[in-house]
Amino acid sequence: MSDLYDTHEQGERVKNWLRENGGAMVMGLVLAFGLMFGFKQWQAWEVSKRQQASAEYQMLVSLLEAGNMDAAVPNYEVLKSEFSGSAYTAMAAMLMAKARIESGQVDLAARALEFAMENGQPAPLKVIARERLARVRLSQGDTETAQQLLDSVSSETGFEAQFEEIRGDIHLAKGEEDLAIERYRSALDKLEEGVGNREYLTMKLEALGAGPDTIADTNGGEP
Repeated sequence: MSDLYDTHEQGERVKNWLRENGGAMVMGLVLAFGLMFGFKQWQAWEVSKRQQASAEYQMLVSLLEAGNMDAAVPNYEVLKSEFSGSAYTAMAAMLMAKARIESGQVDLAARALEFAMENGQPAPLKVIARERLARVRLSQGDTETAQQLLDSVSSETGFEAQFEEIRGDIHLAKGEEDLAIERYRSALDKLEEGVGNREYLTMKLEALGAGPDTIADTNGGEP
């Protein structure tokens, strides 16, 4: 009898608790399921966005490879306006910059590189865009802006040799040949084996009268 009473009492307690807290519990369940559903919807939306960005990028690549730069512009604009933070957009900007340079549209190439430098993902793309933009500004005779682009980079990790080479080019453009040689030597020293154009840097040094012995010093004493 006491067991029955205990069971009845426990049941009454559960009913009372549900009356007092049932609304909150139901609301909690609603919120939990709502968040779960919302998260899944967000995931699906993110996947859809990536697919759209990929499709725009692939179309742009195909058009540029076919030499149809003007036809690729709308795809590029869609990527910039709707997927500005996507890696596809940064890569598209780099490709558009290359196509612009080949077409002699240097100012437009610089704009594309500026966009990639400011919005590029992952981070190394920003550094590559900065390096190329510095070269473009230097080609326009703007040594000051080229220097500022190099000096304001947060990290040169992985690109030390390229940045040193551009610094050498800037000194050369300013008629500072001794400083240019110093930077080219530094670039050779920082150049990883099998990466970059060692022969081209060597030619730059030779053109400035830096003989084979001097160049050998930058390669750890190798002839």
